[in-house]
Amino acid sequence: MAQTFEIKDKFYISGEPVQIISGAFHYFRTVPEYWRDRMEKLKNLGCNTVETYVPWNFHEENKGEYNFEGMHNLEKFLQTAKDLGLFVIIRPSPYICAEWEWGGLPAWLLADKNMKVRCMYEPFLQAVRNWYKILLPKIAPFQINRNGTIIMVQIENEYGYFGKDKKYLQFYADLMRQNGITVPFVTSDGPWGSAIKRGSLPNALPTGNFGSKVKLQFGAMQKKIGKNRPLMVMEFWCGWFDAWNDSHHTSNLEQNKKDLDEIMRTGNVNFYMFEGGTNFGFMNGRNVTTLYGDTTSYDYDGILTQDGKITPKYREFQKIIRSYKGGCEENLSTDIEYKKFGRIEVSRKTDLFSTLEKIAVPKQQANAGCMEENGQNYGYILYRLNAQNAKTLQMQNAFDRVNIFADQNPVKTAFGKSLKNKFSIGKGEKNTQIDLLCENLGRINFGKKIAGQRKGIESIKINGKKHQGLSIFNLPFTPEQIAKIDFDAGFAKGLPAFYEFVFNVEKPCDTFLNFEGFEKGCAFINGFNLGRYWQIGPQKKLYLPAPLLKPGKNTIILFESEGTAGNFITLDESDSW
Repeated sequence: MAQTFEIKDKFYISGEPVQIISGAFHYFRTVPEYWRDRMEKLKNLGCNTVETYVPWNFHEENKGEYNFEGMHNLEKFLQTAKDLGLFVIIRPSPYICAEWEWGGLPAWLLADKNMKVRCMYEPFLQAVRNWYKILLPKIAPFQINRNGTIIMVQIENEYGYFGKDKKYLQFYADLMRQNGITVPFVTSDGPWGSAIKRGSLPNALPTGNFGSKVKLQFGAMQKKIGKNRPLMVMEFWCGWFDAWNDSHHTSNLEQNKKDLDEIMRTGNVNFYMFEGGTNFGFMNGRNVTTLYGDTTSYDYDGILTQDGKITPKYREFQKIIRSYKGGCEENLSTDIEYKKFGRIEVSRKTDLFSTLEKIAVPKQQANAGCMEENGQNYGYILYRLNAQNAKTLQMQNAFDRVNIFADQNPVKTAFGKSLKNKFSIGKGEKNTQIDLLCENLGRINFGKKIAGQRKGIESIKINGKKHQGLSIFNLPFTPEQIAKIDFDAGFAKGLPAFYEFVFNVEKPCDTFLNFEGFEKGCAFINGFNLGRYWQIGPQKKLYLPAPLLKPGKNTIILFESEGTAGNFITLDESDSW
């Protein structure tokens, strides 16, 4: 039977007051076979609600091509929550942040050289309209007043940090109503400064995002939203995310406990993150404070680990919630086992240049052009040119990391400030083949700089003059492209290369890929992109969930971009940082 959800002085379900105790769990960071397990653990913690973003680029990676199958099956996720009796808070803004690639915005938007996002730029708004016509009819039937469990829908996301255009925010509210959303709206911003007011609308409840000093934050919020509205922390940061070339972040559990106790006494909560999960593929974002991008693991020091294990934080939070709400622990329905599959030797290998034209058809162009202009969103792109009497090379507007080769010999890796340098290529005595392997490390997902996030190289100068005439090789490393690798094409040491590892499995179990001996690249299991690895850490292993394995023969392929490689990998039964 359909119920009602209302926001008054408190939250009310069919007229009865309810305290929202929620956990953030992103379906797009966990294999679907484990969605139920994570939600059962959420219920056992004492939560009555699950919260998730909806990343636009996860469902419409290419313009007009929509994916709602398998790991992308949002409706299955919502149905699982309904089956378990969990309320749902859904945040379907085109921009989600979430330390996700470009904050969820699809990279194909950038093919428009004039593109402006998160504003009243009509081509952007039209793209949103097209997206919402597909997305919102999938969400609407799961609303609580239609016999579903969605109780709140968020408008935009932390918009107060980015702008203050109320017309823009109202555009979303109106568009959602036009497409069948009838439950109450919320917004979320930091309670300090002017953000919460800049990012709010009169017809939406403002909520706060913060990680400590609950009494102070709630006090600040109360002054801004009024005394007769419920207090909710939409993102209680009880952990933090990690970036490459940084340390693994952990929270202060004793402080977390004090903060949670204060929330339970005075307001409502959504834990960020309950389970962080994994940035599979090339979907990690990048914060403005680092050039390196975020790690493949989105463990976040969550209440569950990235692979769903119960933590001490879980048990301590459970005690606090039960002290207010009571509750008991039910048995879990998913059998998850871990296994050390051990050492696996390299079976075959080939360098990128040897197999290049087997996996990518070169496009002949006058100028280089950014990745998006060349019809590509993620991964790597290779620019090849032949230059007479080449002595120096300069790149203009190059992002994010470029491995430079002359006649297939490594010259230099350009990264950060060095991307603007002038590089010595040769003595100018002959024709030189120059290859520039450019990697998109992840688009910025927060702040003003999200506005311009094109990747690749705009133009190239040889001996100080703009070069024209290039071959462009798109290397998004889709399953189809990985399947075309010719391991018999040849191998030269010290170059970017593909390494194949074959092993047999009797029973698929969760495991962890230890990439020690390899320097930097990405890993594929049976064609599925597990994500990036990088020896600089802090992440030292890649999580490989059992559903990605199959009984019998399995194949792991590493693409090693730096030419540094060992002769084997290992599959371990535990994670490490």
